[in-house]
Amino acid sequence: MHSHPELRTYLAGQIARAAVVFNVDEIIIFDETGSADRDIDGEFHGVGKKGQANVQMARILQYLECPQYLRKSFFPQHSDLQYAGILNPLDSPHHMRASDSATYREGVVLQKPVQNKPGKGSFVNVGLLKEVQIDRVLQPGVRVTVKMLEQNPERKKLKGTVVSPSTPRTEAGLYWGYSVRVASGLGDVFTACPYKGGYDLTIGTSDKGESVDDFNADDFRHALIVFGGLKGLEASLESDETLDIDDPNLLFQYYLNTCPNQGSRTIRTEEAILITMSALRNKLHKPQKLTEIT
Repeated sequence: MHSHPELRTYLAGQIARAAVVFNVDEIIIFDETGSADRDIDGEFHGVGKKGQANVQMARILQYLECPQYLRKSFFPQHSDLQYAGILNPLDSPHHMRASDSATYREGVVLQKPVQNKPGKGSFVNVGLLKEVQIDRVLQPGVRVTVKMLEQNPERKKLKGTVVSPSTPRTEAGLYWGYSVRVASGLGDVFTACPYKGGYDLTIGTSDKGESVDDFNADDFRHALIVFGGLKGLEASLESDETLDIDDPNLLFQYYLNTCPNQGSRTIRTEEAILITMSALRNKLHKPQKLTEIT
């Protein structure tokens, strides 16, 4: 990872942009030394401190995914985010402006008293000039996805219902951003999968893999695409004591070289993501979910 803070930040921005362009639902950052912190409560104190570069990247990725009008609620000033303001915006469907008319909006529950009556729930800031009253009482400060029931700005009160963050995608076909997970090593990527039934399509990437030109996949629900660092997935596997195998090819259903005949000795991870996702776009058949590892 780059030692200069602006370059580290820009790298995270490139990965976030790639994830959104290709409708990725989950970004997992794993430590190829096998020693990362699992949470993102830490702080980056310099390259070489194990796991801290991962923490910083996770924080920047989460910051970028959050709609602009909610960032002050969830991201207080932090040194990891010092240069995040210069990054290109993701401009994904859930990053809305006040003038946008939309069925779904992301919001934050406000600290505002509510009447204890059926159907009269908490008030939520969803980026409009007026707050929205939802159908249940929730803890202030929580991020929620709201389905708007009333969008006429002339109305005295706006109303909505709380829905799952996956609802905009399943009900309206809208891409609704990504989640971020920090894994302690390559093995933890698989064992801590949040999806019931796990990942039903797993792809590892390496210049030692089979050519992507010969690859075709069946239908799937949750695809996992794994990228190593400059030393490749072989180095990640070697440092993970939880995995009792020595060939990364055995970890995946498919082990692919997504840029055959490359002209450089190395392809950086941020480059590999764009190359791979472009190469696989027409080969993955109408996925309901797509999960990417960086």
